[in-house]
Parts: sequence; structure tokens; C-alpha cells
Amino acid sequence: MDLKFNKNEDQNKLKVSELRTRFAKVKLGGGKIRIEKHHAKGKMTARERIDYLLDNAKDAIEIGAFAGEGMYEEHGGCPSGGVVIKIGYVQGKQCVIVANDATVKAGAWFPITGKKNLRAQEIAIENKLPIIYLVDSAGVYLPMQDEIFPDKEHFGRIFRNNAIMSSMGITQISAVMGSCVAGGAYLPIMSDEALIVDKTGSIFLAGSYLVKAAIGESIDNETLGGATTHSEISGVIDYKMKDDAEALSTIKNIMGKIGDFDKAGYNRTTSKLPAKKQEDIYGILPSSRSDQYDMLEIIERLVDDSKFEQYKADYGKTILTGYARIDGWAVGIVANQRKVVKNGKGEMQFGGVIYSDSADKATRFIANCNQKKIPLVFLQDVTGFMVGSKSEHGGIIKDGAKMVNAVSNSVVPKFTIIIGNSYGAGNYAMCGKAYDPRLIAAWPSAELAVMSGNSAAKVLLQIEKASLEKKGEKITQEKEAELFKSIKDRYDNQVSPYYAAARLWTDAIIDPLDTRKWVSMGIAAANHAPIEKQFNLGVLQV
Repeated sequence: MDLKFNKNEDQNKLKVSELRTRFAKVKLGGGKIRIEKHHAKGKMTARERIDYLLDNAKDAIEIGAFAGEGMYEEHGGCPSGGVVIKIGYVQGKQCVIVANDATVKAGAWFPITGKKNLRAQEIAIENKLPIIYLVDSAGVYLPMQDEIFPDKEHFGRIFRNNAIMSSMGITQISAVMGSCVAGGAYLPIMSDEALIVDKTGSIFLAGSYLVKAAIGESIDNETLGGATTHSEISGVIDYKMKDDAEALSTIKNIMGKIGDFDKAGYNRTTSKLPAKKQEDIYGILPSSRSDQYDMLEIIERLVDDSKFEQYKADYGKTILTGYARIDGWAVGIVANQRKVVKNGKGEMQFGGVIYSDSADKATRFIANCNQKKIPLVFLQDVTGFMVGSKSEHGGIIKDGAKMVNAVSNSVVPKFTIIIGNSYGAGNYAMCGKAYDPRLIAAWPSAELAVMSGNSAAKVLLQIEKASLEKKGEKITQEKEAELFKSIKDRYDNQVSPYYAAARLWTDAIIDPLDTRKWVSMGIAAANHAPIEKQFNLGVLQV
């Protein structure tokens, strides 16, 4: 191994170590003291409840672990958006599990909480996966009610989705394991089956204080909407459970009796590990986002037996396309090549840039995968489309539009892994969040933005200088350097994968060595939903 490899390896392993450290903090939710208080009530935490349900907690993947990070500091923070979401197996059935974390503001809903819950339901709807809700929430976080209550993608959309999923035949099971108040009370009752834990679970549209204020009636919460009331008097609940463990065991029993699902029929054979050492990824991937490397070396450490059958290998070389298997599943891979290459005319092309020939190749390959019913995996490390008069005269906008069209209209499931850069329109063409990947994850090395921090800072600096000079201020070299650093630091923070993950622009930040697991879990989920429409590119400027 050379010095550069070792340097890359050290830097990337440090980033993975930081990921683990930050995740360990997030897992504590509202903190150790609140967890202890939660346990003192005889309740499991959200994560403990999910792990109890799962056949094997290690086989699951978590959605949105860093949601809300750094977003609500003035309100005390909202780790993981106050809700834990995992995709895993319960009694052999793959499903989505959503658990309110009552150690975070009593499980109250912040704006990001609503967005994260809607993402969980979106995954269930797209893949026709059963969904389990473990409810323990104080309802909408009132100081921010205007950002969570009234709009289309706000709180009320949850119950609309409950109804839609029910009409689609998607199993929904709810367990009320703590508070379930106001509008939130509809969620368990709009599920197929609902359970409640005695003495800790409660459901009501208005609590005892509000009832007293509204109609003058004096009543305690347990009598108003406790387990006995709803299992014996109102008939709202189907099962009354003595504790968390019994409730979760009952859910397992229900899940174990669900029938088999109609399959999409994606091709799968026996899984094989990559022939090349997966850990080499840490040394191959440059520590600097501007450095070049061979993406083929990364692909060969992600796919079964390190076998990658390239499509149009000698054409459009700044995008790699080809067929492979990941954990046995057949996939079509579209990846940005990050090394300088020569096109068929002998001209040099920059790595990470999409040229007309690359876009044309990718469009054709995406169409082929749709024709053959092969899921698509996008490996992003893209700086954008090529600019300049030569590219414009050659029709780069037209060729880029064709690629975006193919990605948009693709009917096979798409999965996106952001390895490095994800800049500008390159993010779109390579199936960014706006293009409905079934799952989208980032490596700790990822950067998401309109352009790099360095490029953006230079542009913003010129604007800032012009503004200050108009006001009569003289900009010295020292002042210019200070302004540049201030702008770049601010922009670099926004480019961070954690900034993106906090806002759910990605589903997760993952160790590169977990990439195979994520893609495999995603295709297994997608296999629950047979394709119901034909691939059609619509109108194209050919």
C-alpha cells in the first residue's frame, strides 16, 4: 500500500469513527436521566421496543437517525426528530416500525417529526410493506404548531396516508404505549388493529384539563381515555395489554400469521461477498473531494464476486454503467467515474463531470434496465454537467434533459448512494432525493450542494465585496481573506452530510461497508410491490 492509500484510509476511518460517535449520542434520545425516568414508569424506550420486536436487530436499517440535528437548539433540541424508524423483520415479515421517543419532549411532534413520519409511510406505500406504530406522544409541539399543523405535508397527512394504505391492503398495527392525544388519536384507530398498555397508555381527543376548561366536566385521564375505558366501554381498542412486553409479543403473534405477498420478481441468486477486500474502500476514496480516483475500484468492492459487466465501456467514460449483483440481487449500476479519461476523439474529459456522451449512455442504460426489470443503483460523485461553448453547442442541455427524463420516468426501483460530491444538476440526473429513490444514503465523505464550498465562497465573496464597496468600505487583502473564510465556513457547514441528514435530504449516513446491506434491504422491500405501469420516456428532443 502506498502513502496516499494510507492517508486516505486514516481520514475515511476517522470519518466513520465520528459517525459512530455522533450516532451513539443520538441513540440516547432525551438523555440518560430521561431514559431512567422512562424505565421507572415500567416503560421500554423507543429503541428497546423496536429491538424487542425485531427478529434480529442487526439485520435492520434505520431511517433518519440524524433528523433534526442542530435544527431546534432554541427549543432544547430534537434528537432523531423525536421518533425512531427502522426497516427490519418481525416473524420473518419485512416491515417498517415507527416508535415515538417520549424521552424527547414527551414525544411531541416538531416539524421534522412530521416529515420523518411521512417518510416512513412513503416507504411503506411505495413498497407495500406492513407498518407498525408504537405510539407514545404528547402530540404537536405547540410553540411550532404553525409549522406542523395545517399544510399538505404536515401532521394531518399522516391520517390521510393511514386511509390510503388501508385501501391498498397494507397492514397497519398500532400499540398505544403512552400518551396519544388530540389529532394523534386517529392514527391507532385508523390502523387495522390497535393495542393499548394498561395504566401507561391513554387515548383522547382532549385531556382532563381541556375537558374541564371546555365543558366544565371533572374527570381523570385514566377514566377519560385509559386502557379499561377503551377496551371495555368505547370499543376503540382491540387488545388490552398488561405491559410493553406483552403488547410487543402480541404484535409478533399477529405478524407471524400474515400471509405471503405478491412479488415483483426481481432476480436473485445466492449471495457472494466481493472477491476484492471491501475495507480497501477507505484507502481508495480520496480524503479530498477534489482528488481523482477510479470509481471502478469502488464498484468492485461493493458487488458480488467483484464482477461488473460494463455497458458501453469505451463510450461516455465519465459515467460507468453496467450489470452486477449485490447480495445476490441483480442490479444495474450508474456511477460517476472520478478519474480523467479520453473520449473516442482523444479529447480529455474531467472525472465527475457529465458530458453529452455520458448522459446519452446513461439514458440508454436506464431504459435497458427498465426493459429487463432490473433495479437501478446510482453511485454519486458528481460535480455537474460540462459547461462552456463547446458543450452548449453540442447540446449538453438536451442530452442532460434526456437523462433526467429517463431517471424521472423509471419504473424499476432506484437506490442512491452519495459517495462524494453531489453538486448542482448532477444531483438531479444521478437520482437525488427529488427523483424518488426508494432509499438514499450518504457516506461520511459526501457533500451535497449547488456547488463546492470553495467555488460558492468565491462567488459569494465577489457579491459581498461589491456590496461593501458600494457603501464606501475599502476591502483590504486581510479583510477579503477574513470574509472568504467566514463565507466558506458557513457554506461548508451546509455542504456537510449531517446537514443534509438532519433535514432528511438523505435517509441515513452510513459506513461504506454497510452499502451492500442497504441496497439488499431496499430491493427486498421493493420486491413486495409489483410494477404496475409501463416505462415511457414521453417526448424527447432526440
